[in-house]
Amino acid sequence: MIPFNKPFIIGNEINYITQAVASGKISGDGMFTKKCHDFFEDTFGFKKCLLTTSCTDALEMAAILCNIQPGDEVIAPSYTFVSTVNAFVLRGAKIVFVDTGSNHPNLDVASIEALITDKTKAIVAVHYAGVACDMEALQSIVEKHHLFLIEDAAQAIDSYYKSKPLGSFGHFAAFSFHETKNIISGEGGMLVINDLRFAERAEIIREKGTDRSKFFRGEIDKYGWVDIGSSFLPSDIIAAFLWAQLEKMDTIQQKRKSIWSKYQNDLSILEKENKLELPVIPADAYNNAHMFYLICKSLGERNALIQHLKEENIMATFHYVSLHKSKFYINEKLHLPNTERYSDCLIRLPFYYELTEADQNKIITSILNFYQE
Repeated sequence: MIPFNKPFIIGNEINYITQAVASGKISGDGMFTKKCHDFFEDTFGFKKCLLTTSCTDALEMAAILCNIQPGDEVIAPSYTFVSTVNAFVLRGAKIVFVDTGSNHPNLDVASIEALITDKTKAIVAVHYAGVACDMEALQSIVEKHHLFLIEDAAQAIDSYYKSKPLGSFGHFAAFSFHETKNIISGEGGMLVINDLRFAERAEIIREKGTDRSKFFRGEIDKYGWVDIGSSFLPSDIIAAFLWAQLEKMDTIQQKRKSIWSKYQNDLSILEKENKLELPVIPADAYNNAHMFYLICKSLGERNALIQHLKEENIMATFHYVSLHKSKFYINEKLHLPNTERYSDCLIRLPFYYELTEADQNKIITSILNFYQE
């Protein structure tokens, strides 16, 4: 079976984990955590970075920092992973779902202003497949209405909008290093704080509501409980694995872009024949080669293609079930046609660093054969 995803060792992961263990400091904020923080701040110009145990944790920290209260409204896409909105639901927010665009699974920025009320507190933008939303338009909206902007950049490492890194536009951004992402640490995430008014509180929230980080820097002579919070910081063992991957980011990205381009080039004939749709990269956005997907004509066709690939020992999968159709939220009156089309028709192809050319050719040939039958 050609798997959908395969986590990989690219460099010094085991060596650095051994170093972390030998250092005698394997809890949070050790030497490898600092290396990772410095990398992101220096490479992408993020104001302050804090590694977390997951992207979900980073989003939950952002919700606390936005001071989300019961009754507040948060606008977010329905075509996303549940963590995007669950972080705000946990604080008592009402989620107001916005549809995706017609040519890309990102949220439709033009539909947002009609959803804003006097209860709206924040907008969460998801950079689907690592491709940017219209960030200039989003920033204009949040400034006009005095809202928070949070970037769910789980899939968007090393991606840009008009040459500016994704994760640097919002008040906050959340990244993921889950094993399915471009750069991995098994589990793991990161909160980016671009509005430095929130930097000190972010440290406190991440450290169980204590000012322990200031204590360890020698800024205070004792630490205590000063705010709400939880244990959001990861072990330095996780950071050690991540640091080995970050050292090889350019190598990883070069290989992933090559895989992405081959899918795009070899399957373009099917789009020309109007048999399916391939990914669209808007002119102002950038492709970080996070995933490669196809958009089929119908749910039935999508399911048949998945089954056909499975019979060829190829594991492909659909993606999100629309959150507005979920058992937890379901609203029969809410109709988001573009979201529902992607939920029914989008299929993701195997995509990982160690995908061989022979295996990729097999996947492509199998898809071409399906549409020639």
